[in-house]
Amino acid sequence: MTDFIAVPRRLAGALLLAALASTAALPALAAEGPQKGVIVVTGEGSAQVAPDIAIISLGVQETAATAREAVTATNTAMEKVLAALKEDGIAERDMQTSGFSINPQYTYYDNSNGENRPPKLTGYQANNALTVKLRDLKRLGDLLDRSVTLGVNQGGTVQFANDDPKAAMTQARKQAVSEAVEKAKTMADAAGIKVGRVLEISETMGQPIPMPQMMRTMAKDAGAESVPIAAGENNYTVSVSMRFEIGD
Repeated sequence: MTDFIAVPRRLAGALLLAALASTAALPALAAEGPQKGVIVVTGEGSAQVAPDIAIISLGVQETAATAREAVTATNTAMEKVLAALKEDGIAERDMQTSGFSINPQYTYYDNSNGENRPPKLTGYQANNALTVKLRDLKRLGDLLDRSVTLGVNQGGTVQFANDDPKAAMTQARKQAVSEAVEKAKTMADAAGIKVGRVLEISETMGQPIPMPQMMRTMAKDAGAESVPIAAGENNYTVSVSMRFEIGD
């Protein structure tokens, strides 16, 4: 006698439908075929443009016997600087306090002989820093000179930038994509294949590289002549990565 397992009618119907569905799906999977290979390349582009703004750091540092006296001294000097900048046409939106601090000052003793004298408080040092955006680079040297005359004795660093670098970035981006496409075509020709459609593209933007340098720290006794300025150019870079399908 042949052994068998009785299957309920409803369950048998469900199993039959599942088998038919899996069989019907086989032609669709076979139609897709193997996936095509890809070509992956990178391209870089750059654009140089003259800066049109300068970001300037100006600071006042004063030391006094008390914290109140030190703060008053820095406030007085900074108020003169702010008033002068406004008179020169610098908008309030282009001036921002970027730092303020008060630090005690101590005299430290040499206790190598066994003495244990604690540090002696000698006064307080107050610092007030201001960041200014200058939109007329021709006035930069005179602005630095005048700031020093009014009491600025810290900072003096200058960073040249562009208020709207969109056009330069677009140029660099187009150049990067063009280079990547050219690379893909060269590689395909060498391998005896064709370049198909673009599957993926991504970009990485580099920080603009200013040329030339930052300005050095200013001193109270700086000369009366205008500070020489060389703005140079800003170099904007874009790197793209592209994946192409290998064509038929």
